[in-house]
Amino acid sequence: MAKSQSTTQPLNPSGNFFTKWTLRAVLLGLLCVTCSWLDSIKDQWYVLDPPFLHELARSAITASPDNTEGMIQHILKNLTSTFPQPSNQISLNTNSSEWVFNNAGGAMGSMYIIHASITEYLIIFGTPLGTEGHTGLHTADDYFHILVGEQWAFRPGALEMERYKPGDVHLLPRGTAKQYKMHEGCFAMEYARGWIPLMLPFGFADTFSSTLDIPTLYHTARITGREMIKNLFIGKI
Repeated sequence: MAKSQSTTQPLNPSGNFFTKWTLRAVLLGLLCVTCSWLDSIKDQWYVLDPPFLHELARSAITASPDNTEGMIQHILKNLTSTFPQPSNQISLNTNSSEWVFNNAGGAMGSMYIIHASITEYLIIFGTPLGTEGHTGLHTADDYFHILVGEQWAFRPGALEMERYKPGDVHLLPRGTAKQYKMHEGCFAMEYARGWIPLMLPFGFADTFSSTLDIPTLYHTARITGREMIKNLFIGKI
């Protein structure tokens, strides 16, 4: 009896390889185009305004000199007056007792998250002890409004330090990095605008490489996630 002839076609591994990597390249290109487009329109989701926040920080210092708690309450009172809660523009966390440690870039302080969304955050950050470290390299512009104490900073190659005192704002444009020091204790109102989720790995990295402070990681993630979700529910990206 004659053997039946096989109809199976020979495999073409080189063709499959080419098809697979062509598809990956197309998907990567689409991802890059989408990200570039989103980056070009992100300004439309900003609610907070840097000049307004700078004036708010300065007025808090004037209203409550040498009283950090008074400054924070002044800031909250003015923010909730401008954006009455609940708001269809922006959700604010008015629980000023909700502080957590923050270890990032080798520096340690504590923070109170006033607002967190996909494109903006506003926090009070500082320490009465003093600290220093790396600012991080971020996908957002960062405005550091000094309330109490001083912040020192420098870029690579600078032979003299930058010095920021109460009422000053230290702008760190996205994609730049510095060494900074909060000299002998300092508190600031920090505002960032850009892609906030991409900043979170920097804020969490020291937990895994150094502190192993899992409770703080949990509370930071819980509060940040809660505030971002609350803002998404009202359409604030």
